Amino acid sequence: MKDTSEPALREPVADNALIDEIRAQLSALQQSDLLRARRVVETPQAAHLSVDGRQVLSFCSNDYLGLASDARIIEAASRAAHDCGVGSGASALISGHALAHQQLEEEIARFVGAERALLFSTGYMANLGVIPALVGRGDAVFSDRLNHASIVDGARLSRAEVHVYPHLDVTALERLLKMCTAQRKLVVTDAVFSMDGDVAPLPQLLRLCERHRAWLLVDDAHGFGV
Repeated sequence: MKDTSEPALREPVADNALIDEIRAQLSALQQSDLLRARRVVETPQAAHLSVDGRQVLSFCSNDYLGLASDARIIEAASRAAHDCGVGSGASALISGHALAHQQLEEEIARFVGAERALLFSTGYMANLGVIPALVGRGDAVFSDRLNHASIVDGARLSRAEVHVYPHLDVTALERLLKMCTAQRKLVVTDAVFSMDGDVAPLPQLLRLCERHRAWLLVDDAHGFGV
């Protein structure tokens, strides 16, 4: 007779050598003071925070305009949650693009004087989406050495050839543009560099791009509205 019973499930055998290797790497990071840990913020974002039970003054927030705790915005967000719910239900191209999204895009476009605006869930996702949409294999990306990690990842994802120029060095960038034979060239820069506070020389970069038939993409995450 044929045995139709279900085969017994085997317990997974742990790869002790791999686990030991990971533990050794974590230990090495800890000894080098490179093991990162998340701090628990117990209060809303503000200049003064309660972190892990201690009162501290925050110098690392990107809430430059103090909007995270603004009573008007909290009230508006509460009304929006009541009117629109708390989930889109799908991607924007299927059924997740709501009237509130459309109205916000139109308002942002008016604010910056552009024809259209397009929302992304985060600034990181914007760079991952926009850069590969503009350039691909056979094209070239020129990126400031201190650009945000999202720009670096977006450039890699595009499969274009990536050229990194020294921080704010327009002369070095021009040399790279002159030598480049790619059909499509894209210069990408932060407008305000979040870790250093430097401001990109946008007028010079724009003139350079016009001279060498390149596009200029500006990430203004740390300057918009300020």
